[in-house]
Amino acid sequence: MAAGDHTVLQLSTPSTANLSAKVHPLVIFNICDCYVRRPDQAERVIGTLLGSVLPDGTVDIRNSYAVPHTESAEQVALDIEYHHNMLVSHQKVNPKEVIVGWYSTGLGVTGGSALIHDFYSREVPNPIHLTVDTGFRNGEGTIKAYVSVNLALGDRQLAAQFQEIPLDLRMVEAERLGFDILKTTAVDKLPNDLEGMEVTMQRLLALIDDVYKYVDDVVEGRVAADNSIGRFISDTVASLPKLSPSVFDKLVNDSLQDQLLLLYLSSITRTQLGLAEKLNTAAQIL
Repeated sequence: MAAGDHTVLQLSTPSTANLSAKVHPLVIFNICDCYVRRPDQAERVIGTLLGSVLPDGTVDIRNSYAVPHTESAEQVALDIEYHHNMLVSHQKVNPKEVIVGWYSTGLGVTGGSALIHDFYSREVPNPIHLTVDTGFRNGEGTIKAYVSVNLALGDRQLAAQFQEIPLDLRMVEAERLGFDILKTTAVDKLPNDLEGMEVTMQRLLALIDDVYKYVDDVVEGRVAADNSIGRFISDTVASLPKLSPSVFDKLVNDSLQDQLLLLYLSSITRTQLGLAEKLNTAAQIL
């Protein structure tokens, strides 16, 4: 063999250096709900991810739906007709949401993932593969995103390798409360609005204590100063309204009273609807 004759092992894939994904909490809740409602013989749930690609290249995952499938050690079969019908139904409601990838429950990538990914690669270029650990081991839900990298030897493709990409899971406080409850395997009851507010305030106080400790450590020279963190703290403090303690207390109390009034009115409404339903049922029997 001549010195210049050699075969190169290479990775053939679109650039993923700046590729990232952002998933909305609704998608995680929907996946967990589908996992709970799965058939008895199914070990995991597989489904389609919907969303869009933002101008900066970030894949924004906003919705999902499960796709029935059968799986064995040798093959995976998806209900393609159901998948296409669900896609048409979703796009009638929101035509801007397109296929951006697919998801599966469980830890990491499995043997059949390459086959499913190959199908979604024909639906959309460079799809995202999202894995969700619905077991919430150690009280944490492992959520990861992958893209496929083709491993080729010369002109011959050998296999597909899954490469993890950065994933952003951002939640507002109400969504985070629901996610924390979801991670708990046994819950006596769901917290009401006041209990949820109490948990939120406790978390806020803990964050304020962390900021105080960080600022004190920087001032005392125990921690090196970080300009980006300093600017973020400065912007946060500057965004707060300049109110006297008495005015701030009145504002909080007025807001709390409004929330309590809404809770009272909603409770009365539920009671009235329940009473009307019972009277209607009794009238039909008589």
